[in-house]
Amino acid sequence: MGGPDDVTLRRSQLATPGSDPKMIERAPDSGADEAFLDLEDSVAPAAKVDARENVIEGLIEYDWSDTRPCYRMNGVDTRWFYDDVIEVVGRAGEYLDTIMVPMANNPETVATVDNLLTQVEANNDLPVGDIGLQAQIESPEAMTKVADIARASDRLESLVFGPGDYTANVGAAGLTIGSGGGYPGHYWHYQLARIAHAAKAQGLQVIDGPYAEIEDAEGFRDSCRWASQLGCDGKWAIHPSQIEPANETFAPSPEEAEKARRIVDAYAEAKEQGKGAVSVDGEMVDEATDKMARGIVARAEQAGIL
Repeated sequence: MGGPDDVTLRRSQLATPGSDPKMIERAPDSGADEAFLDLEDSVAPAAKVDARENVIEGLIEYDWSDTRPCYRMNGVDTRWFYDDVIEVVGRAGEYLDTIMVPMANNPETVATVDNLLTQVEANNDLPVGDIGLQAQIESPEAMTKVADIARASDRLESLVFGPGDYTANVGAAGLTIGSGGGYPGHYWHYQLARIAHAAKAQGLQVIDGPYAEIEDAEGFRDSCRWASQLGCDGKWAIHPSQIEPANETFAPSPEEAEKARRIVDAYAEAKEQGKGAVSVDGEMVDEATDKMARGIVARAEQAGIL
């Protein structure tokens, strides 16, 4: 389980349709921390096999050193699931960071993918266990079992909230994914807080799902800000214009980063003097504050702010 100094940046996850080779080509240089090449909802049934070939080709051909490569497979209850894992991992697994598992409604779903992935790695001479998983929480069943899902596999790196399917599955009002327009407060406060508690107990990250109103830049920033305050580590970007605000919002500001570094330095000095607390900028700092500050410093360093 990772500590506050262990940071993988997923401030922005760029959704990239597997059926669009040009978008796949642009994804590694998009500025997003991670891009997931999608084989599921954004790809029509008749195009899924061709999209799989596009994903394999994109993983092999392009330089992913600046953007983490992920792909979203089709659900385990579909006819495409098996070949999505066998073909993509078998042919391009060495270039892959994680697989996103949609409709991870229970721990058994995650275990099914984990077991198949283990065999594919072994049969293709890939290091067993190197490819991580990200599980999407998109249904009432998944929300009810989220703590069990978070413990379902050592491969899990994050839980990802899917507001579109979740809205449909619970029968909530609204046709615009992720916005909750008109609701007096944060529409997804309960759901994201519940996911965050389950994920963080296992050292996992939490990613908020899409905000479909692409032209509503301020609404997107608000959505990022609220998710960050609940413990989320990043958010989907369904358009390149959403990458920069997500990267900014889910990273410390320069002022916050500098203050955090002062706290870390001051507390380290206090510990050397046998003190359990110290005052920094007029605020009491103890071990809990130091842990929070070290997490901020680590994220700031990863983001190039410090």
